[in-house]
Amino acid sequence: MKRRTGQDRSITDTWRPATRAIRGGTARSEYGETSEAIFLTSGYAYDCAGDAAARFAGEQQGMTYSRLQNPTVEMLEHRIALLEGAEACRAMASGMAAMTAVLLCQLQTGDHVVAGRAAFGSCRWLVDTLLPKFGIATTVVDARDPQTFQDAVRPETKVFFFETPANPTMDIVDLKAVCDIARERGIISVVDNAFATPALQRPMEYGADVTAYSATKMMDGQGRVLAGAVCGTQDFIDNTLLPFTRNTGPTLSPFNAWVVLKGLETLDLRIRRQSESAVTVGRFLEKRVPRMLHPGLPSHPQHNLAMAQMDATGPIFAFEVDGGRSQAHGLLDALELIDISNNIGDSRSLMTHPASTTHSGVAEDKRVEMGVTEGMIRINVGLEDPQDLIDDLDRALTAVDL
Repeated sequence: MKRRTGQDRSITDTWRPATRAIRGGTARSEYGETSEAIFLTSGYAYDCAGDAAARFAGEQQGMTYSRLQNPTVEMLEHRIALLEGAEACRAMASGMAAMTAVLLCQLQTGDHVVAGRAAFGSCRWLVDTLLPKFGIATTVVDARDPQTFQDAVRPETKVFFFETPANPTMDIVDLKAVCDIARERGIISVVDNAFATPALQRPMEYGADVTAYSATKMMDGQGRVLAGAVCGTQDFIDNTLLPFTRNTGPTLSPFNAWVVLKGLETLDLRIRRQSESAVTVGRFLEKRVPRMLHPGLPSHPQHNLAMAQMDATGPIFAFEVDGGRSQAHGLLDALELIDISNNIGDSRSLMTHPASTTHSGVAEDKRVEMGVTEGMIRINVGLEDPQDLIDDLDRALTAVDL
């Protein structure tokens, strides 16, 4: 395969994000296809045994096995790295494969991790359950206050791990402040940037060492495939992450990589339109519900911080009702247009009750600590007309006396 003219970093680094999302990483075969090709192959043939030996020894460029390299997956990795402003990227089978790999690849018994309290349920499971099984200590902090990270640091602290915006509480973390604390102490900062994607927020511009993604969400954006990604320096990806993924196998399939490549082509258009619609829907809901959690609205306590470090605040937000699980479920059941679904980032509007779905595996006391209440509902605003969404929500709110 041959990279199209201009695919060296001295040129691609001058491209703006929308161009990178369409052109970045493009490689073409001898057929000159305009859309990226899908290379559905597990292995590769060599001209001679010496070539095989040379590739495995790292002395010759080329593919050896699709658990390690694949042309379609490689195009996706180049494209995400360009969007992120990172030196390198490694694609994964899912978002949780990315989160698990980025932690385990650099931690060992005796190390310590400081993590944000508000996080996706499975990410909290990693921190609360998996890492301690391997003798890795963890401290959970209120990531909204950078001082909590500083106060939690120990001599053996190796990683800061947090989301911003956080799922589902929409906590915002001061990226520069927290990443500065990490860098001053030689700690690796790992940011889960799935809610924003690099289209809206680029943590490395604020000092983050590593970003991790569920590309299932906004990057695909249409609810089709699972995918994940980790971005960092070339040294981190090649010498810390790759040895782990090479031998444990959280490999992204070429087909899924191709689907995400197609999703990235419209990411900028979708996420900005959905962000605008989410603000419109949020303004309506704010007048009807007891508590709104939307960083794009001035009522959010960290609104100014969100607007300072994000280009827009994305399609996802949460709100609370006073009637607990019963009223929350009743509201969801009364919807006619919006789907009840625990996914996010889709072009369709989706709503879920985190306490009984995405965070049901988190102990109740930890859910309380995180701020995930029985009355909380999370919404992903899609690409439908926002007035149709408002009409649907209006009917559902009325049905539960709100």
